[in-house]
Amino acid sequence: MDSDADIEADIQTDKEVENGRGDSINLEPLLISESSRHRGMLTDLVVELAQKAAGFRRSLPESLTMSLADLVRSMNCYYSNLIEGHDTHPIDIERALKSDYSNDPRKRDLQHEAVAHIAVQKWIDSRGLRECAATSDGIREIHRRFCELLPGDLLWVEDPDLKERIRVVPGELRLRDVQVGLHISVGPKALPRFLARFEEVYSHLNRTESILGAASAHHRLLWIHPFLDGNGRVARLMSHAMLLDTLDTGAIWSVARGLARNVEEYKRHLAECDLPRRNDLDGRGNLSEEALAGFTEFFLRVCIDQVAFMESLVQPNRLRTRILLWAEEEVRLGTLPPKAARILEAVLYRGELSRADAASVVDAGERHTRRIVSVLTERGVLTAESQRAPLRLVFPAELASRWMPGLFPEKVNIREESDLQGPTVAERYDSSRQAVEFWVAVGSTRLRCAISREALDDHFGGDGKDKLVVFRTNRQAIEEFARRKFLDGRMESDGVVFIRSADFV
Repeated sequence: MDSDADIEADIQTDKEVENGRGDSINLEPLLISESSRHRGMLTDLVVELAQKAAGFRRSLPESLTMSLADLVRSMNCYYSNLIEGHDTHPIDIERALKSDYSNDPRKRDLQHEAVAHIAVQKWIDSRGLRECAATSDGIREIHRRFCELLPGDLLWVEDPDLKERIRVVPGELRLRDVQVGLHISVGPKALPRFLARFEEVYSHLNRTESILGAASAHHRLLWIHPFLDGNGRVARLMSHAMLLDTLDTGAIWSVARGLARNVEEYKRHLAECDLPRRNDLDGRGNLSEEALAGFTEFFLRVCIDQVAFMESLVQPNRLRTRILLWAEEEVRLGTLPPKAARILEAVLYRGELSRADAASVVDAGERHTRRIVSVLTERGVLTAESQRAPLRLVFPAELASRWMPGLFPEKVNIREESDLQGPTVAERYDSSRQAVEFWVAVGSTRLRCAISREALDDHFGGDGKDKLVVFRTNRQAIEEFARRKFLDGRMESDGVVFIRSADFV
């Protein structure tokens, strides 16, 4: 780490460099100093993150890690683009990966954008940026790879003052001044100098400093704002790459989800980091070290939260229960063959399953086993690298709401809501039945359900409360219970799945 004397010398050097507009600025501090009052707390967070990330990675077989990483790439893409105001649901992203694009030009462009983002992250996850994430060349390569895959309509920005359309050139540094919010970014002539300083600091750090640096670098790259457009996504992909290198994350969790879910706090911290040093107690650089420490704490806590969240989703017994419940439901609906759940359970337990072992798992002949495997493969829940390679699990985006609840907002896997068989009716309270009526999507059919007032009071804390509010608060658990009753064939004479308080005994 640089000494205070080194930092002071760098600051003085930066003050002598013009940014192209006639003023002189610098981006110090780039790291939280050893003397910062926040240093101990931040180091504790680094240790906690490193331990949790390593424990999570070790807990999963390699084949499951590969499958989870595929889903996380879609999730990371969804949330990173959402921060930029582009809402392309992972189900639509998954369709685009299969070259199934929307007929709507705008949606199609956003699908292409998502495919580009995933392609770049896949390249990063395969260690295409090994130890080069925070270099000028690495940052420009991320931007080049991303933008080269974008449709032409997404490669134009408008100058807010001149109302002039300007084309974004993949991988090329901007040639114009820009302002982001209240922050006037460094002038284009100074960009190479600032990126060189950025690389000098962030590319030669020890492990602890690298984890801290992933947060600092995230803001400082946005502060430099090297490109006309795409800086936010490049910064988040760079942070992902830095954490991948330092923590060997296996790409099975993503900070982007946490940033998007706390987007106002995220943007507030970034804006505060743009502010100049407040007083003599606020570090030694041009920018506020206190604000940088605050953002670093926020960033690390978001990372820790996302590791814990993903670990809870793939907790073996819970994941097994959710997947097998889905399989039983599909068998009952006739969309999966009997014994399909046995194959899924074996793959979950072992990590992967050879074709030869599959026959013994289902206790059937080779031909019947091939049929079961074929259906599961067509449904997108099993895959193999070749005809003879072992089977491994896939986490399709369309099933994420069932298998990985909370990963991203639920969306029914249909092109139009009207494709569902059954009415589109919101939940309502039926006073004659003293129950909340609601609908659950089962395959392509809506299942009519109801839960009694008594059940809400006794088992969901509804006594004295608005029953619709109680239902909405506990909707996921109630819907899962309704599906279980449906699988057991316990329906009323009119076909309604009615949940009573006695059902929970």
